[in-house]
Amino acid sequence: MNKTNLSPSGPAIVAKAPCRADLAGGTIDLWPLYLFHSGAMTLNFAVNIQTTCRIVPLKGRGIHLRSLDMKREEHFTSFDDVRAAKKFRLPITGRLLQFFAPKEGALIETDSESPAGAGISGSSALMIATTAALARFTNRHLTLEQMRVIAQNVEAQIIEVPTGCQDYYPAMYGGVSAIRLDADGIHREAVPVLPEEIESRFVLAYTGVPRRSGINNWEVFKSHIDRDKRVFRNFEQIAKIAQEMHRALVGADWDEVARLLREEWKLRRTNAPGITTPFIDKLIAVAGKNGGQAAKVCGAGGGGCVIFLVEKGSVSRVATAIGDAGGRVLPLQVARDGLRVAPIVS
Repeated sequence: MNKTNLSPSGPAIVAKAPCRADLAGGTIDLWPLYLFHSGAMTLNFAVNIQTTCRIVPLKGRGIHLRSLDMKREEHFTSFDDVRAAKKFRLPITGRLLQFFAPKEGALIETDSESPAGAGISGSSALMIATTAALARFTNRHLTLEQMRVIAQNVEAQIIEVPTGCQDYYPAMYGGVSAIRLDADGIHREAVPVLPEEIESRFVLAYTGVPRRSGINNWEVFKSHIDRDKRVFRNFEQIAKIAQEMHRALVGADWDEVARLLREEWKLRRTNAPGITTPFIDKLIAVAGKNGGQAAKVCGAGGGGCVIFLVEKGSVSRVATAIGDAGGRVLPLQVARDGLRVAPIVS
């Protein structure tokens, strides 16, 4: 493939979307699992760890893809080459390009502040940012829900297993979310919790080992569909815990939130082998000795990030202990805003 002429032909489009930390109800957001559990919901909050897609229109027909965080590039002489491609070095951008089918050349540059495989939905947030940027670039007027459907379906094509819906909502809306999973569709509502309350009570740490969400979720999914009674009962409890945690968050009952977080993690780690690891268990134990009240892995587990609920006033102490034990503490600030898209004049 020949390198693309990178002469701009117009202003850049920049889209940003935040990652998330999940609190309860994960994996049950895979269709159709939630249809089998009355009142199913997931709870999460957006974290100010951003993903970005920047599109620069180019003179000519060439398309240049670049990932700043992954340090990868791809060049195509025209969209015809993109359409014919079976594999991409940058599959998120490549697959979404195939869907949006731009008629002009472009430099499409992506970046993510999330560590690789962190389990904080970096890929889903980037899917939303890239979907929004490409929609603007191709003059497609899409609602947020239409963007969510496109991003979720294309991500399923990429990872080749079912994808859940919860990860896209923090990226779109920011804040703290309750995502209700009903027979008539998916409904997101904001949970009235002050961001400062979240920031004063939670610590987020990366284990240094990427998780493989598609694999873990697929094993649990198959067990559920195969009517494994133990897995089904676990999901019944997970659905109940999410409902109770929603009430506890609204009522600012943090002791109850901690109890439910412990209960959710206890259930989740029995769903499939490999959801926890000795190092994850070590970090949770270390946190518990320094003011930690509860913890769980973010996403499917097996690595990635762990979210810790701690006694108010002990965030710094817990963060230091986790760092001393080998974990990488990430900045935890609730992203007040979700998706942002703007044309940037060079």
